[in-house]
Amino acid sequence: MIDLELSWRAAAVTAAGLGITAAALRRSRRPRLAAAAVFGRESALVVGLFALWQLAGSFAVMGPGGALDRSRWLWHAERVLHLPSEASVQQAFLPHPLIVQFFNLYYLGLHFPVLIACMIWLFARHRERYRQLRTTLVAFTGCCLLIQLIPVAPPRMLPGAHLVDTAVLYGQSVYATHAGFDPDQLSAMPSVHVGWAILVAIAVIGTARSRWRWLALLYPAMTTLAVVVTANHFWLDGIVAAALLGAVLIVQYAAGRALARHPNSGLFPDSLICDHRSNSNPAGTGGSNGRTCSVSPGDRAPAGRDRPS
Repeated sequence: MIDLELSWRAAAVTAAGLGITAAALRRSRRPRLAAAAVFGRESALVVGLFALWQLAGSFAVMGPGGALDRSRWLWHAERVLHLPSEASVQQAFLPHPLIVQFFNLYYLGLHFPVLIACMIWLFARHRERYRQLRTTLVAFTGCCLLIQLIPVAPPRMLPGAHLVDTAVLYGQSVYATHAGFDPDQLSAMPSVHVGWAILVAIAVIGTARSRWRWLALLYPAMTTLAVVVTANHFWLDGIVAAALLGAVLIVQYAAGRALARHPNSGLFPDSLICDHRSNSNPAGTGGSNGRTCSVSPGDRAPAGRDRPS
């Protein structure tokens, strides 16, 4: 089986290469090269984030011994909440091998390329929207990495759940190519796949103006179905990812509103912008030299010096 994903080492090398190239291009005075430097810097950030996600899968603050117990707890919690059984959903697709193999490939290699394509589209066509959603992406993925430090086994590893590891069944498993135990298999909660898919749908629906933009909702729906049919995630893994993404967006929105209401709160450096007008005070009376000044956040003046008149 061909691995469609970059390893964390390959992703880290790619991110470093993009960062170095961006730094070199930034020194150029040519506008086109400077624009390429910005693109390279943002690409290095996203690929570096992916490398960190891949790397974090190999670490855990607890041993793997409790991973199955936590997975079993999720299984029972879903039954208490009367969520549909993952096993019953999977059984409906198992008689159709081509569909199952498609879902295996979908889970394996589609989520990151789609996310990258979406971010490139935003960067090229909707730069302000890109900055906002880039922050959302970094915050959401970082929160997921922290939660995934607590190992939780995926449903395909849970005895008694009557779920089939479809990737192993058709020889499409990435983990089957690794010798020994791969701890990345225990980073099932929350589902970053589902969270990224929802973020892509939000980006498309909130940015595009075509009436067809609502079809983007099919992407997170299909992703959720794929992770369940392949037995890589519980329903709750996707629900927690959606809730976490919603919390990040709410905090981001609240922070933006707070900064808009209090632009001089000290979060950003302030400076004076002065309007030169005729001096209303007689010469020599110690007036304001005819300057009316207002505070402009984020416009830094050199320390210890007055801005030039």
